[in-house]
Amino acid sequence: MPLTLLVLAAGMGSRYGGLKQIDPVGPSGETVLDYAVFDAQRAGFDRVVFVIRQEFATLFRDQIGAKYSAGIQLEYVFQSVGVLPAGANPFPNREKPWGTGHAVWCARDAIGENFAVINADDFYGREAFVQLARFLTAASQAQFAMVGFELAKTLSEHGPVSRGICTVSGEGMLRTVVEVGSINRDTVGPNKRFTGHETVSMNCWGFTPALFPALEIQLRDFLTATAQLDAVGQREFYLPAAVSHLVARSEANVRVLPTSGGWFGITYREDKDRVKNALAELVTAGKYPTRLF
Repeated sequence: MPLTLLVLAAGMGSRYGGLKQIDPVGPSGETVLDYAVFDAQRAGFDRVVFVIRQEFATLFRDQIGAKYSAGIQLEYVFQSVGVLPAGANPFPNREKPWGTGHAVWCARDAIGENFAVINADDFYGREAFVQLARFLTAASQAQFAMVGFELAKTLSEHGPVSRGICTVSGEGMLRTVVEVGSINRDTVGPNKRFTGHETVSMNCWGFTPALFPALEIQLRDFLTATAQLDAVGQREFYLPAAVSHLVARSEANVRVLPTSGGWFGITYREDKDRVKNALAELVTAGKYPTRLF
């Protein structure tokens, strides 16, 4: 079965201060995204669809996509505020796109097979892609998956983060995902708000095409509610909340795939040195070659 990796790369990284998706962090100038594509290829994914903003399409294709074009099929989808379901009213005063759920929906016409979803600026590790590929090879209908990470391993030393805190059944099925903000090292540990062992969603998912029509229904409802609350529309349509809604209505089953691998990403500019050091250690340990592409 062909497998597609859907990469959400439309965010500009406002807290970081630039287009962090193309920032070099590997020993030979690799980006975090390079490692994700490399790991996905090794796991059996044979196609990558990037969701990007049209205004930096040339930059992204020249500096990112060109590196992969010889080894994997590539396609680009544009996310913009005006790309909405047929009949939906536009929001002329809104400037930024509608969030991760909207980004995935924007790729509906580009994907007809089972697919994984990741953020472009997160390192998930090879194990995450191996588990997703194994799951997606057999998944059908509304059978989805989420790679779950341990909260304590996803924090930044340089500021608070938001995380999707998950509840998981004893059978390993996702029950809820609740976005919680202002989590930092002072709120995690013994006798604190979080133990650190909680399972969190880092937007590393496995889906079948059955997601798209279900996502469109929710997106329509979201846009209607937004129009009633705020003419500009500052709210965002988040993928974890959309999936959690489907689970709550018994419209989807989501298997949580635990991983012992470490997640890391660049939320703040100061995180860059930690990411560079972590990647250098993995290369030294023989987990990755010195040059990926």
